[in-house]
Amino acid sequence: MRLTDYTDYTLRVLMYCAAHRERLVTITELAECHKVSKNHLMKIVNDLARQGVIETTRGRGGGLRLLKQPSDIRVGDVVRGAETDFRLVECFDGRTNTCTLTPTCRLKKVLGAALQAYFNELDGTTLADIAGPAPKTGKPGAAAQLPRRGVIAPVAAPVRSRLMMKAPR
Repeated sequence: MRLTDYTDYTLRVLMYCAAHRERLVTITELAECHKVSKNHLMKIVNDLARQGVIETTRGRGGGLRLLKQPSDIRVGDVVRGAETDFRLVECFDGRTNTCTLTPTCRLKKVLGAALQAYFNELDGTTLADIAGPAPKTGKPGAAAQLPRRGVIAPVAAPVRSRLMMKAPR
C-alpha cells in the first residue's frame, strides 16, 4: 500500500507543529521546510482545521497550531482522514467489483487482514511517537531543514578486504 503525497504532507505538517508547540507555525515556513507549494499546504491545513486537529489564526502574526496534545492524535485517524481509497483490489468494493474469481477467491480475506494489521499498527502510534523535538538550527524560529522526499542519505562504502580485490595484472 502506498500513501498519497497528500497524506505524506499532512503527516509532515502535524509532525512539524508537534515539534514547535511553543509557537504558531506559518504556511510559508512549512512550504520552505518541506519544499511544497503554499497552495497545496493550504488545502491540507484547511482539512486539518475542519477535522478539529489544528486551529488557524489569520492575518499578521497568524499561523497554525495543534488543538490536541500530540499523544492524543492517532496516526491511523490522520491517515483515514487524508486518504480517500483503501481498496487494495477491485473486490473490496462490491458496487464496482467485476472479478470472476470473487465467489471462490481467498485473496480478499488475506489482503483484508493485512489492511487491518496495517491500521492496527497506525492506530497504536500517536503523533507524539513520531514527532521529535525541533532540530537545533542556530536561529530562533528558523525552519528546520528536513531531507527532501526521495533523497537517500549517503551510506559509507563497504570496506573491501584484500580477498575481495582483484590482483593487479
